[in-house]
Amino acid sequence: MPSDWDRFLATFFDPEIAARYFPAILGGVAVTVLIGIAVIVTGITAGLGLAVLRSLGKRPLTFAIIVFVDIFRALPPLVLILLIYFGLPNIGIVLPNFIVLWLSLAAVLAAFAEEVFWAGITSVPSGQWMAARSTGLTFGQTLGSVVLPQAVRLAIPPLTNKTISITKNTALGSAIGVSEILGRSMSAQAFSGNATPLMIGAALYIVVFFPLVVASRWLERRYGWRRA
Repeated sequence: MPSDWDRFLATFFDPEIAARYFPAILGGVAVTVLIGIAVIVTGITAGLGLAVLRSLGKRPLTFAIIVFVDIFRALPPLVLILLIYFGLPNIGIVLPNFIVLWLSLAAVLAAFAEEVFWAGITSVPSGQWMAARSTGLTFGQTLGSVVLPQAVRLAIPPLTNKTISITKNTALGSAIGVSEILGRSMSAQAFSGNATPLMIGAALYIVVFFPLVVASRWLERRYGWRRA
């Protein structure tokens, strides 16, 4: 009679099922990595751009940016994904599920990144602005050469943590049929009636995201050393 431990291994770590479904689940890694890179590049770039536009001090523009940031920071990513994927077709806009996942997560990351960069910009003492302008630098030169370099360094620790948190939401793509790691793991789990594919998916997520965590720690240490 099999023991509890044998049943546990058969349910979560069946070698036969792992060998059968591993190649298919491994194929989802490329999709996950591609979406993750696209979300990070787009979200952080857009967030920095919005923070720069906000620094211009144009009230209508500032109001529009604040509304965008508040909405996308408040919406759960899954709700946003489902709204775009199932809502936009009602007004004649049909987007591929990959694009929907990318745009949704990039918008959420951009909203958080804008606030982080804006906090960095406002933390630079106003005396530095005045000193730079008194030397003849234009507003753009002061922002680009004096303020932004400091603001970006200040933004690194909170931004890396938020970036990792949001990028892991690529797993939400399974809700709209994106063939990433979790989507393929869930399909394999349904076909096999065994949880082993989900364990493979969990291991692959660690493999994919662990380098990102290590890179974020490296950035934080480097930032701390520069401040010392």
